[in-house]
Amino acid sequence: MAKYTQGWIRILVVLTGLLFSFCTLAEDSGWAQYKQRFLLPDGRVVDTGNNNISHTEGQSYAMLLAVYNNDRQAFDSMWQWTNATLYRKDIGLFSWRYEPGKAVPIADKNNATDGDIFIAWALLEAGKKWNVREYLRSSSDIQRSLLRNTLVKYAGYNVLLPGVTGFKQANSITVNPSYFAFPAWEAFYEYTHLLVWKNLSDDGLALINKMSFGKARIPTDWVTLFADGRVAPANGWPARFGFDAVRIPLYIHWYQDNNPALAPFVRFWQGYDRQAVPAWVDVMSGARAGYNQSPGMMAVRDLVLGAGGQLTNRLAADEDYYSASLYLLTYWSVASQR
Repeated sequence: MAKYTQGWIRILVVLTGLLFSFCTLAEDSGWAQYKQRFLLPDGRVVDTGNNNISHTEGQSYAMLLAVYNNDRQAFDSMWQWTNATLYRKDIGLFSWRYEPGKAVPIADKNNATDGDIFIAWALLEAGKKWNVREYLRSSSDIQRSLLRNTLVKYAGYNVLLPGVTGFKQANSITVNPSYFAFPAWEAFYEYTHLLVWKNLSDDGLALINKMSFGKARIPTDWVTLFADGRVAPANGWPARFGFDAVRIPLYIHWYQDNNPALAPFVRFWQGYDRQAVPAWVDVMSGARAGYNQSPGMMAVRDLVLGAGGQLTNRLAADEDYYSASLYLLTYWSVASQR
């Protein structure tokens, strides 16, 4: 009898150790680290690299990550804060920025279209994952509002303006190619069967292929699309491939990992040693940042160069909000497809 008792004790010890290991891994996951650093109890995600403001980009990225990590409690808190604080009933979209401590925390009520897209995508994925019709309805409402308020047919292309106001000029519009959210548009198309979402992807890729600027032959963060179809780095912004534009190859790869539109980014990054890639490059002058890519930007580079499978679900100790978001989005763009 003692022999069998000792055997069961050994089994219990092993099982307890395994359970402890699994719990430790869960607590140490990138998502757990992300929540601890950037998610407040009320559901607000703070941008630690930008005076702890909050914005629809951060709320939407974190909502999508919560879905991937099966964390409905965190998702609900973020969605409730976003909907209660940033939602604009007049256009069915969201004010893009919240500044804590200000007399008027939402001074700029304009939207940021990429944040709205990712909110709608996160709601769609959450609704499907957890079978919540309310999420699906909210996603559909936001999708319709995006098409109603930001979709334009310009120079023969279907384009979503970066915001409802401020991006139309007399003979041109200003676009941000890192707002071309190809995997989200694909998800919208698969769910709604509305051809406009496929058209946006096709036209977005066609435009990116035209954004072959400077010696590097890659897009800039902001781009002017002229009425005659020409494109150029946008006036009013540095002609940089930088913190915005680094998301372009991420979204293309997430959408179609073998798309030919990735080739210019591959050539660009192959021209640098991995440990010496500048955070931004002015594609016209050749000027470079005096500091290297963050871990999140480097993760995108590794993904595009074929090393995405080596990413781990862990954050570096000193990553700010944006780097951590990029890193985890890049990781899950691979992990969610497995």
